Amino acid sequence: MREIIFDTETTGLDAREDRIIELGCVELDNRFPTGRTFHHYINPQGRAINPEAQAVHGIGAEQLVGKPTFGDLAEKFLAFIDGAKLVAHNAGFDMGFINAEFARLGHPAVSQERVVDTLALARRKHPMGPNSLDALCRRYGIDNSHRTKHGALLDSELLAEVYIELIGGKQAALILDSAARPDAIAVQATVEIVVAARPVPLAPRLSEAERAAHAKMVETLGEKALWLRQ
Repeated sequence: MREIIFDTETTGLDAREDRIIELGCVELDNRFPTGRTFHHYINPQGRAINPEAQAVHGIGAEQLVGKPTFGDLAEKFLAFIDGAKLVAHNAGFDMGFINAEFARLGHPAVSQERVVDTLALARRKHPMGPNSLDALCRRYGIDNSHRTKHGALLDSELLAEVYIELIGGKQAALILDSAARPDAIAVQATVEIVVAARPVPLAPRLSEAERAAHAKMVETLGEKALWLRQ
């Protein structure tokens, strides 16, 4: 099962007017990173970068001079995601930009049925939050100390680790992987243990004298004593 964890950085927040300026993707196969990535900075074709957006991702217009346009990369991107589920944090935002870019090229939109939103998963699993990517990294002990700015590829790599935890953790991924790969070493097995009844019951550990002493003590506790309840 192929899944593509992806993230975008943009010139602003309005997919109708703003443009994607960075696209990063990480491939998972049976919930394991394959090492294949797709990462490009993208020329926004004259669209200015909102200062508030630049403060988040740190990408300036000068860094995008001479970079390919989304149209230049569209076919390569489609080939990379072909047949895979797409996984993103707050996926509605990223897919809005992806599909807006495709619409400008006259290409059909990517179906929402292919998309998994890890923010929605996190809100169901941790309804009290917080559920930002940084918060989830802290919750699951994932090192994000090198994330001083948002970056599409870095965020995709971190989200891949978070996603595995959200769906059941690394052990679940190992089980899935071993089932999918017959040559893999089994990492977990379910063993049913049946305990047979003793053929001869053990002898009582209390003597008759100890039983009589206990019964005499109970008589002194009154009618409501717990010991008298059957």
